[in-house]
Amino acid sequence: MTGVTLERVTSDESGIRLDRWFKRHYPGLSHVHLQKLLRSGQVRVDGGRAKAGLRLEEGQSIRIPPFGEESLLKPDQKRSNSNLQPDDKDLKALHSSILFKDDSVIVINKPPGLAVQGGTGLRRHLDAMLDSLRFDSQERPRLVHRLDKDTSGVLLLARTAAAASHLTAAFRSRDARKLYWALVVGVPKPARGKIDLPLSKLPGSGGERMAPDPKGGKKAVTLYSIVEQAGRKVSWLAMEPLTGRTHQLRVHALALETPILGDGKYGGTDAFLQGHGISRKLHLHARAIRVPHPRQGILEVTAPLPEHMAATWAFLGFDENNENSGFLEEDAV
Repeated sequence: MTGVTLERVTSDESGIRLDRWFKRHYPGLSHVHLQKLLRSGQVRVDGGRAKAGLRLEEGQSIRIPPFGEESLLKPDQKRSNSNLQPDDKDLKALHSSILFKDDSVIVINKPPGLAVQGGTGLRRHLDAMLDSLRFDSQERPRLVHRLDKDTSGVLLLARTAAAASHLTAAFRSRDARKLYWALVVGVPKPARGKIDLPLSKLPGSGGERMAPDPKGGKKAVTLYSIVEQAGRKVSWLAMEPLTGRTHQLRVHALALETPILGDGKYGGTDAFLQGHGISRKLHLHARAIRVPHPRQGILEVTAPLPEHMAATWAFLGFDENNENSGFLEEDAV
């Protein structure tokens, strides 16, 4: 890195400690070194000095000083200086997944199985490929929200710092709307409604996992409605999160006693259908997004289903053009 940069806290990162944010984004930066940077004011949050234990809020800006040591670079930056460059096949697939592009925004249809950001043991992730999406811009595209590794669908990238600030504010204010399609095992009751169930991260080292926490958890609200169902075995849900908690839709679906198909992490064996020839992959797809465009107007983009979900829809006879599969109205659920 050659100069100071500013990075925005995304909705999925709201509530995490500053030192954990650095561990996620800069795993080579030691806690001791981070403390020195904080004490000297080189790392700041919203322009002010901060402590390692500060709980971050969505939309805050983090000042990243220039790091002179290779060990402090982001995983994707390390790879750019080594032989671990992104695979040409992955880059070609990424470019073919672009749904929309202009001077401010790029929208892609993220495939299932591709992590958005790096982590322990992850060598293949979107963040490592963003330089290939510069096109004619001097700026590297910025992530303004995230999708789980196994969730497919619409993902926005800001092409400028101004666009990133605008989009982050839209997500924070709920001006941005996100529609998901999920196939769940069973039939939720009632057929449509609002899930208002706070969530907290479970302690432990077994990977990120969330759980309902009505007393101490962070607010998490989801609208849902059954679009179609196949008997009593599976239901196609339209789901619209009004908050952006980690794994929110997966935990809320489980709270309805209808785990998302293929979600063994939360649903265990109940999340799979035996003997039906249906894919065991996660059936959760970010179908559409509607957000104020950084320049003017409203940007609305829809992503086609990934291959495994399209096959399941065809097998069950579900109509992707069902008129009830769009955005939900809060006063109607």
